[in-house]
Order: sequence, then structure tokens, then C-alpha cells
Amino acid sequence: MHFTTEQRLDDGVLERAFTLGEIPGILWTPTPTPTPASAPVPLVLLGHPPLGLRAMYPRLVGRARQAVADGFAAATIELPGSGDRPRWAAVEQARADLRRAVEAGEPVDEETVDALVLPLVEKSVPEWQAALDALLSLPEIGGPVGYSGGVISIGIRLAVVEPRISAAVLFAGSLVPAAMFEEARQVTVPLHVLLQWDDAGNDRQAALDLFDAFGSKEKTLHATMGGHTGVPQFAGDAAARFFARHLK
Repeated sequence: MHFTTEQRLDDGVLERAFTLGEIPGILWTPTPTPTPASAPVPLVLLGHPPLGLRAMYPRLVGRARQAVADGFAAATIELPGSGDRPRWAAVEQARADLRRAVEAGEPVDEETVDALVLPLVEKSVPEWQAALDALLSLPEIGGPVGYSGGVISIGIRLAVVEPRISAAVLFAGSLVPAAMFEEARQVTVPLHVLLQWDDAGNDRQAALDLFDAFGSKEKTLHATMGGHTGVPQFAGDAAARFFARHLK
């Protein structure tokens, strides 16, 4: 891990951009940085859709500020094929097929969903694990670790294969390959799922079916009225309380 830039935000947050090989990322920690004698803080990994860190930054930094205010560090990485990372021809074609179907008002077929999501899961999850290795090697960061956000299929796979993740807040989405439902049954960590009831791009029943499939003994569905980007503050506050219970 190589830190490339550093800035102190106005609410006691240290923001550091880093690279991990070819993968860009951002780390947010409390300031002043804890000393070696201080207890390391828990970590929240911030998931996001493959729109690029620059495009997602305003939303990511807002979530990071909340995490730091709650006593955590927060980090994210650029997903494969996004931002300044090399384009990914197969996924670009799947995105084009998805846009074509949405603009025509047609249902998105399973083949397009699989081509769009499954390669992203296969490539990005090991990258998240490598980032987690590097982040937990820093003296100011320790466990436990939470995962927050989307792509929900990435969150599902991480929750299944990464034992260091203790809890997850997942953002409901309907573009979930059928194969991921079987993986969802293997998830056992505590879950808090956010669902926007009026999200025009989300098949509500598919999101409810996925929630039903999760194998976790503790799982909560927090559904609120509103569209995709209209998550109210109180829903975010409930997610923050969830992490406070499970990461502290």
C-alpha cells in the first residue's frame, strides 16, 4: 500500500488516497492519528456501484465522515473496469445491453445480469481481501470489520468467504444473478439491509426474495419510501447503530 495524497477534512477526519498495485483507494481515519499505544479502531469497508471513485466521492465521503464520527476508520477501493482502471470489454458490452433493455422498457435477461455481475464479483472480491490485508497491517486500524453498501453481490461473496467481516449493511438491488441466491443462504454474519421501496430501477420482489434467502440468524430489513438516491437520514442512522452494536 502506497499513500499518494493526504488532507485533513474540517470535522476531524484524515483522508488519504492510496494505491495497492494498480488499484486506487481512499482511507479515512480520525485525527489526530492514534498513537501506537492507542487502541486501534474498527474498520468499515465502503462498497459502491461501478461508477468510478470520482463520481461516487460525494456520497462516499459523507458515509466515511459518519463512520469516523462513530469511532471507525473507513476505506474504499476502485472496482475493476471503473474510474481510471483499464476498460473491461465483456463487462462494457453487458452494461450496453443493460442500458438498451432499460431504455426500451424491457426486462433485463438473466444472461445480461450474469455477464455484468459475476465477473465483477470474481475479480473484485480478492482485491477487497488484499486491501483488507494492507489496511489491517496499519497500526491505527484493527478489527472487527464491517462491509457497507453495494454491489450487493460483492457484499454477499465477501460475507461468505472473508472471516474477518463481522457484520454487513447491504443496499438492496435486483440485478442479482441466480447463483448468488445460493451463496446468500451461506451468509451467517449479522445483516442490516436497506431497501428503497419506490426505487424504479429495483425489482422490489426480487429484493425481498433475496432478503428471505439470507442464512443469517440476525437480519433486519429497513424499508423506506422513496427512490434510489432518496435514503433518509434516519435510515442511515439506524445502519450506524447496527455497526455500533456489532463492531464495538
